[in-house]
Amino acid sequence: MFIDFTKVTCHSGNGGAGRISFRREKFVPKGGPDGGNGGRGGNIVFIVDANLYTLQDVRYNRIYKAHSGEPGGKSQKTGKNGADLFIRVPPGTIIKDSENDKVLVDLIDNGDTYIACRGGIGGKGNVHFKSATNQTPRFAQPGMPGEKSIFNLELKVLADVGLVGLPNAGKSTLLSRITSATPKIADYPFTTLQPYLGIVKVGDFRSFVMADIPGIIEGAHDGKGLGLQFLKHIERNRLLLILIDSQNENPLNTLKLLREELYSYNPSLEEKPYIIVRSKFDLIANDESVKKWPTAIGDFIDISAVTGYGIDNLIRLIDKKLNEN
Repeated sequence: MFIDFTKVTCHSGNGGAGRISFRREKFVPKGGPDGGNGGRGGNIVFIVDANLYTLQDVRYNRIYKAHSGEPGGKSQKTGKNGADLFIRVPPGTIIKDSENDKVLVDLIDNGDTYIACRGGIGGKGNVHFKSATNQTPRFAQPGMPGEKSIFNLELKVLADVGLVGLPNAGKSTLLSRITSATPKIADYPFTTLQPYLGIVKVGDFRSFVMADIPGIIEGAHDGKGLGLQFLKHIERNRLLLILIDSQNENPLNTLKLLREELYSYNPSLEEKPYIIVRSKFDLIANDESVKKWPTAIGDFIDISAVTGYGIDNLIRLIDKKLNEN
């Protein structure tokens, strides 16, 4: 199951208490204080794991608490620190403060970490409170409490290429044709309800990641048809493939609609490069009357994910565009 949003409560470990202790040996019946410091509480740390692509595991374990530090020991021994608790998240995870939705960190690369809650500092043992006027202090510091916070976690898919189009434009079929991804495919709108990722190989040594984004409809930038949940995943893509069904009666209007929805959601998307793809070309290959598209659309490439027509040319064009950018 693809999960791209969740809320978690994090509580770092408390610091261990300082020790009240006095040196006692065979020939030193009244030694001075020797209580050690308490250990530090464990931190709560988010860490990026490239093997993950969803927040599903995090969502089903919403409360995280790290271990507390151990109390100080005799002979000035410091207590053991509490173990840090690592929360593994996929690349592209944004950590936000739940109170004001402020972005705290954007975790992108594998191995990136963010200390969300720091463990409490251990208390000082009584050895630290010895003075000329108090040779036998009988008190020590308690450990400091750990931090507690609630975070919103939001995932924006990281992919080189994003497939954009109306519902049932052929995006899922294309992804399944050129990658090993297995999105749900059917002949009705909104078959895809979550992003799917696949790796496209280019020759023997290069590849790129392609994402199938659920279909966009008019009003998506205002949240219609779960549009906001879908559009956010497009922000990370380096290149967009705009797919338009070859049997579309007004492809120019469809192109304008898709671009307006993208730019209304995020104006910076207007600077993102894109390729226009006429999909399902096998359905019009023998119909000269519908082959011609309005010149205002500009350059486009014909493909058929079913027959494989134009697929190799499309992959080479994508690879060229990615290298240019």
